[in-house]
Amino acid sequence: MIKLLADENIPKKTVKALKQREIDIISVVDSSPGLSDRAIIKLANNENRVIVTFDKGFGELIFRERLEARGLILLRLAPISPEHIAERIAHIMVQKIPIENKIIVVREDSVRVTPLR
Repeated sequence: MIKLLADENIPKKTVKALKQREIDIISVVDSSPGLSDRAIIKLANNENRVIVTFDKGFGELIFRERLEARGLILLRLAPISPEHIAERIAHIMVQKIPIENKIIVVREDSVRVTPLR
């Protein structure tokens, strides 16, 4: 089962909505608020989790600096509501889109999957 780690920019209501759908997700806000992006990547790796974020900086660290990551879901959509965000993430999980060792870029009308190496 895929496990997710929500960055601080993912609303708590989104995390709660995903948990209600039985998706294994925890939030950095609950366990370690204020962590740097590098520390979040390390935490995600230690806990075998894929990062979920709106922050493009993670892509830079993973691609340009070659930091090891389990995977990344990068949300590039308007955060209309916490429920809308949860719906887009849940859609990926239900569709069984391969997430581990991938960067998933989620837009309103598309999902792009890029291998990590």
